[in-house]
Amino acid sequence: MIIVLKPNQTREKVDGFMKKLTSSYDVQVNTWVGASSTVLGLIGDTTAIDDEYIAAQDVVESVRRVQEPYKKANRKFHPEDTVVTLPGGQQIGGGGLALIAGPCSVESEEQICGIARRVQASGAQFLRGGAFKPRTSPYAFQGMKAEGLELLSEAKRKTGLPIVTEIMSMEHLPLFEDVDIIQVGARNMQNFELLKRLGKLHKPILLKRGLANTIEELLMSAEYIMAEGNEQVILCERGIRTYETMTRNTLDISAVPVIKRLSHLPVIVDPSHASGINWLIEPLAVSAAAIGADGLIIEVHNDPSHALCDGAQSITPDQFEALAQKVNRLHDMVHAL
Repeated sequence: MIIVLKPNQTREKVDGFMKKLTSSYDVQVNTWVGASSTVLGLIGDTTAIDDEYIAAQDVVESVRRVQEPYKKANRKFHPEDTVVTLPGGQQIGGGGLALIAGPCSVESEEQICGIARRVQASGAQFLRGGAFKPRTSPYAFQGMKAEGLELLSEAKRKTGLPIVTEIMSMEHLPLFEDVDIIQVGARNMQNFELLKRLGKLHKPILLKRGLANTIEELLMSAEYIMAEGNEQVILCERGIRTYETMTRNTLDISAVPVIKRLSHLPVIVDPSHASGINWLIEPLAVSAAAIGADGLIIEVHNDPSHALCDGAQSITPDQFEALAQKVNRLHDMVHAL
């Protein structure tokens, strides 16, 4: 249930009304204070609440029920866009186009630090790199694990770029102290115990859509994190599994405006995993920038043909530089319309 309060209400009246709600009904009250109005979001069992009784209260302007099962991620509860801001000032959301770039997997100090310098020079604000790698085959390269995280931290020390890397298990959390944005991969999107544990942290979580999951299921997974107190969630469309076999996955580009209509959370796009083909990354990235994505996460490798992981979907630093210039120009043009 959403209750919009009349403007210019005193703090005493608002607090008294909220206290009456929580004492009379089995609900929690989330408050959003905007420039011209205050919105109360009631979470819990609202079946016993009489809409007309609430609407008749002096402080209330309007009241309506919400049918969607996700509440904290719902734009109706939080009309303005959420902007995730890191201590260094880097942002995802708020009208900018965040660029997250780096190799699929960390392979050596020379590799990760060299790529970090190149993508930073091209305009990337965040460094991605896999230390723990979920692979379909148990015989494929699984990542450098703890050593890989140490090398990411070294690249961060040398460049200042915040780190974005994927977590596989709750057991690994102590190793992620220096990680700035923790990524939850597609395979773990519905690992609810992991999501609840990440909800107790005070750092951003990048949540990727599962390869066969609906938009509502993605938002419900975000709800698991937010329900535990962590509202710094970034959603990522990375392609879904369809009948098409020409690409690794099918990029659901329509998911970006749909999610933005339903939720206040920032949405980024991963054209690398969506296509699995390096020459498709640019047109998909351009599409994402044009349609209003808040950022892109792109795999960049200094020598894709010899990469230990996903070389076929990686672009070179030179290609990333050209791509970054193109998507930034397009983003500026679209926002100027």
